[in-house]
Amino acid sequence: MKKVERGSLAATLSVSMSNYLEAGSIVAGAAGLTLWVQYLGLTDATVGLLGALSANGFGAAIGALISGFLVDRYGRKFIYKYNLLVYMLGILLIVFSFSFPMLLVGYVITGISVGAGIPPSWTYIAEEAPEKERAARVGWGQFAWSMGPAVVFILSVLLAPLGLLGSRIIFFQLFLIAFVTWLFQRKIEESAIWEKQKKEDRAANKGGIFSKENMKELFTNRANLHAITLLVGVYTFWNMVAGVMGYFMPYIYETVGGLSGAQANLLQAFLWGLTVLSTYFVFIKLGDRVNRKLIFGVSAVMGIVAWIVLSFGGMGTAELLVFVVLWGLSAGFGAQAFYGLWSAELFHTKYRAAAQGLLFCTARVFVGLISLAIPTLITVFGFQTAGAIMIGFLVLHMIVGLTLAPETRNKSLEEIQIERYGTTEEAKIQKDLVK
Repeated sequence: MKKVERGSLAATLSVSMSNYLEAGSIVAGAAGLTLWVQYLGLTDATVGLLGALSANGFGAAIGALISGFLVDRYGRKFIYKYNLLVYMLGILLIVFSFSFPMLLVGYVITGISVGAGIPPSWTYIAEEAPEKERAARVGWGQFAWSMGPAVVFILSVLLAPLGLLGSRIIFFQLFLIAFVTWLFQRKIEESAIWEKQKKEDRAANKGGIFSKENMKELFTNRANLHAITLLVGVYTFWNMVAGVMGYFMPYIYETVGGLSGAQANLLQAFLWGLTVLSTYFVFIKLGDRVNRKLIFGVSAVMGIVAWIVLSFGGMGTAELLVFVVLWGLSAGFGAQAFYGLWSAELFHTKYRAAAQGLLFCTARVFVGLISLAIPTLITVFGFQTAGAIMIGFLVLHMIVGLTLAPETRNKSLEEIQIERYGTTEEAKIQKDLVK
């Protein structure tokens, strides 16, 4: 197999498939959750544990934290040599699970691999993108992330008559796609921006991401503190809602809304189909041309209205359709896409992936915590209480985003880096370090 040309759309799509596999593995678990509950006799506590330790929570958090530092040290493509092999092992354990411990171990291994693939994918896509197409290229990562659930839920509807066997088949298709993706990802070229940074570090005899100086700068530099506040405020609060959506929504449709498994999965397939469309027609097509704060704001408002309707509208047919349309469209050009874009733009090359890993880890830790609580919260206090909490998270994410979001359209990563950090190490320290 030939090398995938550096900076090409093919390279972007190859790396973007990590997002397909991430979201696909979360939703494959969600789509078949009630089947596993019946097969293994799971309780609220064990259901919450699966969600918390999977690709939706702590497993992904651990993988992202470790991967971010390794990717800054050894290169953006380093992780692609091995990571999907780990993913495939976890998926196979799920496919052949016959007990809760085996299923849980499969979820944890898959989750760690999913988290490990996130920092290099968003970083690589942004670093290799043309400066006037960076949002569009990041948008293809979002597109793949949306396609995973759309495909999984469609398969869930088609394979519903097979019961748990259908769920196992859905996980196996992720194994096959992961294998093909692994073959392509091994052939991509290293990020040119990362290679340039490594040459500069060697010439200056610097220690890279593991140096005490860089670690201190990551957490004390004023520009970094602004970026961390923005991204934690936007992505963590939004992701706690999206995490509940991604893993528990079919379960909620069935247990709270009274839908059948096939109806729940069909509804989610429609939702994710809308997300695919809005990703393409809004974020990919307009993200490099229209004010990004406006795009983000529209998405945030739509998401809040969607959850108000779902939580207090009674979960009738009309309310569910309004929720699905509003949330499905908003998710395509909202916090997830902007996280991928801003987390690559707003950090220095020398610790860009490490920062992403840390932030993704933070978000998934909080998703893991809320996943432990959601089944019991709904059972004890009712869905309206849980929904009100989700609405609060969405309001917070909107406020942070509209207050702190930058405007970086049509600027190269080097230009953004100079604006935020200065042209020399001395100037940067004098200007930006918090005393």
